[in-house]
Amino acid sequence: MKKLDSLRQPPFNTCLVGVVKGALDYYGGDKSAAAVFGGSGHAFLMNINDQLCPSGPYCWKYGEFYPLVRNLGLEITELGFCHNGSTPEERAAVERKVREHLDQGHPCAVGNMDNQLIYGYDDSRLLLAQPWCASCDTTPPGLSYGTWAEFGKEIHATFWAFQKAPAADEAKVIRDSLSYALDLHRNPGNHSLEHYGMGPAAYDNWAKAVETGHGASHGSWWNATVWSECRAMAGAWFEELAQRQGKVASQARKLGSGYKEIAARLEKVSNKDMDAGEKVRIIGEAKTMEQEAIGNVGKLLQALDR
Repeated sequence: MKKLDSLRQPPFNTCLVGVVKGALDYYGGDKSAAAVFGGSGHAFLMNINDQLCPSGPYCWKYGEFYPLVRNLGLEITELGFCHNGSTPEERAAVERKVREHLDQGHPCAVGNMDNQLIYGYDDSRLLLAQPWCASCDTTPPGLSYGTWAEFGKEIHATFWAFQKAPAADEAKVIRDSLSYALDLHRNPGNHSLEHYGMGPAAYDNWAKAVETGHGASHGSWWNATVWSECRAMAGAWFEELAQRQGKVASQARKLGSGYKEIAARLEKVSNKDMDAGEKVRIIGEAKTMEQEAIGNVGKLLQALDR
C-alpha cells in the first residue's frame, strides 16, 4: 500500500483545476484558488457542445493548458489514455506508471467522467480523491485493477502525473495567460474539438441548444455551474492583480468587476426551470459582456508591455 497522506482535492466544480490546485498545495504551493484559475488560463475557458451535453468542461485540446500550469510550478505528464476497447495489457501498463509515480511521491490524476486526484494504491485498486461527496457516481473512491468497474460501461480515461517545477515570475504568468485568453476568443477552432465551440461560438452553441429544447437539461445546468465558477475566479484574479500590479490597477479592477458580472449571469442560467427565452436573452447578454471584457484583456496586456 502507498498513500500520499497530505494530498487533497478542493471541491471546485471545475475539477481539472481542483486536481492542479491539490497537486500544487501538496508540493508546498501558496497560490490562491483565483491565482490557479487565472494563471492556468482556465478562468477564461468556455467550451460548449452543440447538443449542450455535460462534456463541455472536459473535451477540448489541453496542449496549451499544460505550459500555463508549468508556469505555476507544476509539470504535467500524460501517462496514457484508455477506453472501452483497450486491452488488459494497456490498462496494466497505465496502472504500473501511476504506481511508479506514486512510489516517487508524485501525485497522479485520472479524468474520466470527472477529474480526480489519485493519492495512493493498495493490493486491489488505485485510491481516488472524491472532491464533492462519497455518494457521487462519477467520482468513485477507487479504481479496481484491470476491470475499472467503478467507471461503469463508458470508459475514456486519461491519466496524468504531476511533478514540481520551477515557477515562472508573475509577469510571465500574467502575459501568457492573457495571451491564451485572447486566442481562445480570436481563434477558438485551434482549441476546440468537432461539435464543440469555444469563445463566441460557445455562447452561440449554448443559445441554439436552449432554443431547441435543451435548456432544462443536466448539461445546461452543469455547463452553467462550471463556467460561472471560472468567470468568478477570473474576476477574483484580476482583483488580486490590482493589488500587486499598480501599473494596471484600474484596468484590472474594471476587469474584475466585469468578469464577476458575467459569472452572475451564467449562474442565473443554471436554473433548469428558467423560461427558455429568458435564458437565451441572458446568454446573449453574457456573450456581449464577455466580448467587451476580452477587448479590455487585450488593452491590459498592451499596457503591461509598454
